[in-house]
This record gives sequence, structure tokens and C-alpha cells, in this order.
Amino acid sequence: MSQIAEGSQRREVGLTLGSLRVATPVVLAPMAGITNAAYRRLCAEQGAGLYVCEMITSRGLVERDATTMGMLIFDELESVRSVQLYGTDPVYVGKAAEILCAEYGVNHIDLNFGCPVPKVTRKGGGGALPWKRGLLGRILEAAVAAATPYDVPVTIKTRKGIDEDHLTYLDAGRIAQESGCAAIALHGRTVAQAYSGQADWEAIAQLVDHVEIPVLGNGDIWEAADALRMVEQTGAAGVVVGRGCLGRPWLFRDLAAAFAGDQVSTLPTLGEVSAMMQRHAELLVQNMGEERGCKEFRKHVSWYLKGFGAGGERRRALALVSSLDELRGLLEDLDPAENFPITELGTPRGRQGSPRARVALPEGWLEDSDGSAVHICEDATEVTGG
Repeated sequence: MSQIAEGSQRREVGLTLGSLRVATPVVLAPMAGITNAAYRRLCAEQGAGLYVCEMITSRGLVERDATTMGMLIFDELESVRSVQLYGTDPVYVGKAAEILCAEYGVNHIDLNFGCPVPKVTRKGGGGALPWKRGLLGRILEAAVAAATPYDVPVTIKTRKGIDEDHLTYLDAGRIAQESGCAAIALHGRTVAQAYSGQADWEAIAQLVDHVEIPVLGNGDIWEAADALRMVEQTGAAGVVVGRGCLGRPWLFRDLAAAFAGDQVSTLPTLGEVSAMMQRHAELLVQNMGEERGCKEFRKHVSWYLKGFGAGGERRRALALVSSLDELRGLLEDLDPAENFPITELGTPRGRQGSPRARVALPEGWLEDSDGSAVHICEDATEVTGG
């Protein structure tokens, strides 16, 4: 793939999460329906970092729910296994953490307290839960207690708070540190913002100053230069990359180079993007079978082709592909020499939407910020993104 090099200054960087050492301080954010074993391998082939499995529910794992178990698939070359857990009940979270350590040999567990999806926050989960400081502490203590005998670090991912009037990130950082967590990742948006607007990197810097454990920054990292700028501006120990890598797994190549001191921007031709698309589909089929794998691939087509001149009819056909042979035939008709659309560099990718006037919460949720006695009924089959 063609690259633009903008200079070089060698540096030694890495990320330490308890017993786990990551060569490059970059984490692939867990994304529902995206960061399965195939996509994690595709990204890992491009660069170094920590690649987190799409989020699973703790109750689903404990009760051996078929959908949940089907998501706990690791690639044969995945030497570092990282899983994000969703949970609202300390007992289930603790049991799930032990299962991941004892039965799946995971090397890292992340806990999701940042999901903004209404069906989750309406039940007090995701980004709504840190408002209940006591409950948050009990969940984290249960997870750390279960993982410690296996020397597996536990981290958490959260948001600034429910909205600007109900911020929780500083308390969440303190509680994470007191509970023995190895790090905390902060998405610089509130639940009310969802994925709209601009991420608040200043909040990340404030959290860095507030705690002693490593802080990872998340939000608006579209290019490798953004990651360096975030670390320099906030003092974060590393970055979490989500939407920026959609249809661009080679971003991890640029990120690895950037943190090593080489400022590089990969600009693949349409032919090189087509080869990446085919590789992605093949990995999905390898893990899921041809019918399901091709269906899973369809959602990625628009991201891969964003900004390219491929016609609408061709795009629609690719988004309905049902076999690898069909995919190969359609990709062969694309112009392999078409240059990468540089106007797409640095622009948002994936969902954005609008801010919410009101966050869906359980009745009376904001009346008590402790929640030591709160018990939330966790859905065993709830699957969301982070």
C-alpha cells in the first residue's frame, strides 16, 4: 500500500496493564457485530496493539446462553485474549470473570460502563451505572477478586457521565483505582451525546491528573496523528480506537508506526482496498461458514468504499453478496488503480447521530448517587456495543 512519510523520530512506547505488556499503546474498542475474531485478526495483521472481543454479558456467560457462547471465539493466532464484559450484578460479573480466566484463558478483562444505547441505560446499565457509586465499586471489586488469582488485569471503560449535569468520570476513576483495576478508558462524551458532537479531551486530561492508574483516551481518533495529539495533550497512557478503523484496518499500521516515531499515512488504491475486503470476507467465512460470513461482511462494504467512485449499483450488489465467488467477481470490476480519496482523511466514520434531550433511565435513578443496595435485573441475552 502506498504511504506518505512525514519524518521520523524513534521512540520507545508501550502500555502496561498489570501483568500484561502491550507493545503499542493502542486498543481496538469492542464494537458489537464488528470486533469478532475475523476482524480482530485482520487488524492485528496490520499492526501491534490490544484487540478486544465484542462485548458479552456476564449473565449470558454464566448461564451458558448460546448467543453469548458463540461470540467467545478466538482466532488460532490470537495469542493475547481480551474480552469486554457487560454486567450490572456483582455476583454475575465475578462468576463470569472467573469463567473467562479459568476456562478461556483470557489475558485481559474490560468492563463496560459506557454504552449509551437506551435499552441498556433504561435498565441502569452501561453509561448510566457509574452514577451509582456504591454499586460500581461492588462490581469492580467482584471482578478484580475473581481475576486476581489468575493474574489477569481488569480495566473499565466509561464516559464522562450521564449528561453535563451528572458527570461521573472522576469518581469512576477513583473507584476503579481503589478497587484494584489496572486502568480506565474514558470516552470523552456523555451518554446524552452518544456519538454526536466532539469528544472532550480536556476531561481525559483531568482524569489523568486525578488518578494514578493508566488512563486511556477514546473519542475522535480518525488518523494516527490524532492519537499522538491526544496523548500529548492529555497525558493519556494510550488510546482506544473505535469508529476510526471501520473499513480501514490499516489504520493500526499507521498507529504502530506513529507511536514508534514514524509519521506515516497509508493511502491504499482501490485495488488494495479490494484485496483487504476479500481477506476480511475470507476470515469471516473461515470462522462462521460461507452463508453467515458473507452476510456479516455486507455491513462493512460502505465503510471500505467510503469516498471512492464505485457506482451505486456496484455498491448495492456488494452489500447483498452471498458467496465468496460472487464477491470476487464484483471486486474484479472495480478500478484497481483508483487512488485513495484523501478528502476522507480525518473525517468521522460510522454512526454519529444527534444528542439526546433526555437519557432513558430507571425511574428515580438520579435521586440516589450511592446505590449500595441497588439490584438491577441483568438480561442474559442483551448484546450491545461500547
